[in-house]
Amino acid sequence: MTDAALSLIPLEGVDPELVEQLLDRAFGPGRQSRTAYKVREGTQALPALSFAALDEDDMLVATIQAYPVALTDAAGRPHPMLMIGPVAVLPERQGEGFGRALMAAQSAAIEALAANSAAPLPQVLIGDEPYYSKFGFTAQHTGGWTLPGPWDPKRLLVRCANPAVLPHEGTLGPWN
Repeated sequence: MTDAALSLIPLEGVDPELVEQLLDRAFGPGRQSRTAYKVREGTQALPALSFAALDEDDMLVATIQAYPVALTDAAGRPHPMLMIGPVAVLPERQGEGFGRALMAAQSAAIEALAANSAAPLPQVLIGDEPYYSKFGFTAQHTGGWTLPGPWDPKRLLVRCANPAVLPHEGTLGPWN
């Protein structure tokens, strides 16, 4: 893929049915029963942080979204975060850089929105650390966190400018 072959647009500019079809192809049947869907249940993707990648033929090939979630600590206090994902690329187009381009665009948008604050909200996702560590995500700080469903603790990742602000324990769920 070359930069000329890639267009990034706001996800809200894409027919929602096309997005659903892409997600079905990327994640297969039953994707809505995954734990990540339970974490963000009842929330809406944040338009300013959700993008689509179109190829040279203006075909939708990848998407990224962000949702408001919170880690509720043992005292019941919510700690707002952004849940990154799903990051979806058509199976036959994986490895062409669409996911990397979407992650970079979303990171830049998060930084721009946080420009007037001390730091952007922590970002969390469920994914493969070897891939997402390139973008600053780690499982190092999430060992005491729980989710509303089954998950592999090695795949619960966070990116945070100051990890010292993260609660050591808590339950991740929607932030309404």
